[in-house]
Amino acid sequence: MADDGDSSLEEDHVAIVTEKLNLTSPTPVSHVQLACCNSHCAFPWQGNELRIYINTDFGAKPLNLIGHHENVSALAFGARQDPLLLCSASNDYVIVWDIEQCYRRDIEGLIASGVVIGTCLGRAQHLSLCSENEKVAVCSGAKTHILNIQKRELVVSLSGHLGSVTAAEFCPWDGHVLLTSSEDRTFKVWDLRTEECLYQSSVLSAFPLLSLFISEEKRQLITGSTNGQVWAFSLPEDFRCRVVSRVDLQKVEQRRLKHMEGSPANKPERQPRCQSPGSVPGEQADTVETSRPVLRLSPCTALPGCVQDQERCGNLYWIGSTDSLFLLDLDAAELRTALYLKDYPNLTFSMAGSWAIHQRDKDKILCVMSSPFESAIILFEVQMSEYSLSPCPWEEILTVFPSGPLLPESPLNAVLVRKGVPKPIKKPGPEVKVVQMDRPLTFHPRVKSSGYATRPWACTNKVISPKKSSMSVKTRKKPRCILPEYPEDIAVPTVLYNQVSAAERPAPVSCLQYSGDGKHVLCGLGNASALLYKSTLAGTTAVYTGHDGPINTVDWSFNRKWVVTSAEDRTVRVWPIGNAEPILIMGDDKFSKPVKSAHFYYLDKFMLLASGPALHLYLYHLHLARDDIKRYHQKSLCKPVGRFKMSSGTDITCTSTINQLYSYIVLAAGVDRSVEVFDMNVGHVCAEIPDAHTRAVHHITQNQGSVFSTQAPDLYNLFLTGAVTDGLKLWDLRTLRCVRRYEGHANRCHPCGAAFSPCGRYIATGSEDNCAYVYDIRSCTYLHKLQRHSDPVLTVAFNPAKPELMTGTLDGKLQLFRPSNGAAII
Repeated sequence: MADDGDSSLEEDHVAIVTEKLNLTSPTPVSHVQLACCNSHCAFPWQGNELRIYINTDFGAKPLNLIGHHENVSALAFGARQDPLLLCSASNDYVIVWDIEQCYRRDIEGLIASGVVIGTCLGRAQHLSLCSENEKVAVCSGAKTHILNIQKRELVVSLSGHLGSVTAAEFCPWDGHVLLTSSEDRTFKVWDLRTEECLYQSSVLSAFPLLSLFISEEKRQLITGSTNGQVWAFSLPEDFRCRVVSRVDLQKVEQRRLKHMEGSPANKPERQPRCQSPGSVPGEQADTVETSRPVLRLSPCTALPGCVQDQERCGNLYWIGSTDSLFLLDLDAAELRTALYLKDYPNLTFSMAGSWAIHQRDKDKILCVMSSPFESAIILFEVQMSEYSLSPCPWEEILTVFPSGPLLPESPLNAVLVRKGVPKPIKKPGPEVKVVQMDRPLTFHPRVKSSGYATRPWACTNKVISPKKSSMSVKTRKKPRCILPEYPEDIAVPTVLYNQVSAAERPAPVSCLQYSGDGKHVLCGLGNASALLYKSTLAGTTAVYTGHDGPINTVDWSFNRKWVVTSAEDRTVRVWPIGNAEPILIMGDDKFSKPVKSAHFYYLDKFMLLASGPALHLYLYHLHLARDDIKRYHQKSLCKPVGRFKMSSGTDITCTSTINQLYSYIVLAAGVDRSVEVFDMNVGHVCAEIPDAHTRAVHHITQNQGSVFSTQAPDLYNLFLTGAVTDGLKLWDLRTLRCVRRYEGHANRCHPCGAAFSPCGRYIATGSEDNCAYVYDIRSCTYLHKLQRHSDPVLTVAFNPAKPELMTGTLDGKLQLFRPSNGAAII
């Protein structure tokens, strides 16, 4: 029975699903590999026959192909459209069909026939054609057979898996390389010329691998398992694969639902239709947990709103599961959208046994789906909207640059009035006329002689050369560039230049920060001291002691005259450069919990502190003069301006702000795994990211750039967060969405920090495998692995003026790295 009517259901701002075709077959088709390309779709019909439909005209007469004697178990289209080939497999034959020639013979009234290229290979579970339409891979049992289409012969049979081979794909840029996945939970890379295994993965999961896809653009392998795990591996030239990312569909689905519930776009009376599969608005969602097997992987080529800048859309893939269709951003490990089949009652059935997914346009996806319980096949079209791809839009677009002037009641308008300095008071009385006394026209007591009293020069017939004349004119010096440009075309600092021990006894280096001019670096240690080095780690070291607990953060002022430190002893100290005694101490009487961070803020006008569940904003005045008799009498002042609490009431773990410009934005991470955005112009939380990581965020940093380099304005809206066991995430402040994830380093128990390079092209992070990693911000795969560390690397920092990278380790050592063209002394 066929139905080609356009029955559709329009979800409110989510998607339009239109069922184009539904068929009932006399034989089961639940786990048959279906096929769909840009122009046609194909599936088994009546067991041993094939039925072909044109995607643009489902009302036209389908093409029936007869040639198999047993039930067809797998179908696959070729990559080329001219000619368009279709390969089908059963227990008896493997046949290749020329679709255009078959249509021509059908019009002439003749029987369409294909070419048999293989016989008696067993039941085929998966078929794949190479990009040149020269070879076919047939997965049967634990073997993979390679057939030549032109010669119609078996080229090679690959065996090595311990379970049934579930998928196989040819490498798009090297047709002699084949990748296979199996029920033994591993994948292999084969060289067809030598019939050898180039690479074999470890056991990835406790569940079989079902699907496989190779991205030519990203040079990555993507595979999925029956329990909803998706892995991405890099494919270098030697095919020594390494993990780029790993995603659990069930976890990212739950995180997406929480994110949608916390979005201000979702009003209390309006609940999203996709809260849970088959949920009814107003009813309590089911608590039954279901797995999300990855039955099919298909690339997403374009999206609405991303036509001009496709790179912003991310590394997207459509995933067909048993009861849903997901759009996964693999770089960010986030779901962009989720369509649950039960939410669309116009579909004939809502459970899938197998999928075929093809994207026809930037907003239209064509899906062929078979039922696991019935002998039925449906074909439907999904039309996406821009809203469905941005499920949590905020009411206003956030940016680090001020979008307007300060409000009259803004906390940032506060001014510090010192005691003892009287305000000028205008006394009432008659006006007194002030007579201006005569004053000299010059500002100096002596005036240079005009030269009239000196002896005139003697006239001679000689021509005086300007070079030999005693009255030579002073040549002007060429103007120098005050701030030299940061070199952007130089290599990444990867060569160890210098290494020092920060303390006699091992103490972890908890934080590092360069001064604004890049000439000095300040590091905080776990032994309650802070050290000031030259950027080369040479010369004398200034030591700042006075805290009674490990240093949490250090920060430089914008004018590079002061540094501030915060520690676990609930105190904050401000130190002048060149003096080992603090000029301002904010004692434990002001804070009930340890001060997790301290920053100079708003171009040194304020100090921003984080303690407990609140941010504390202080005005301050630093007084340098000291009395030797009352040397411990503090003349510096600080005045509280406001106390801004987290909306969830949780304690703050770390904060980030930009002091190089007048920015209203402050980022704060909480113990409850959330990240909140404060707008200090209004003095409250303006946005929140719930469950930013699976653990509490221990590090957050913004892309602050450098005074020596210029970046695109959009790049300053990027920030990084890090959590134990959850890697690094790159976020966009304008959308509050994770745009990329970095998991190539090891971070299991120690709080490893990260940093942006001044040019904004690289990210460096510490790791627990005694290495530091450098990532390209555009790729999830690390570029360099900096070794020669003696302990886990806890913190990293880029020099804002020169291409240098400094790392601090758990045993208290500092390492300085420079590019390969720099001379190493170690």
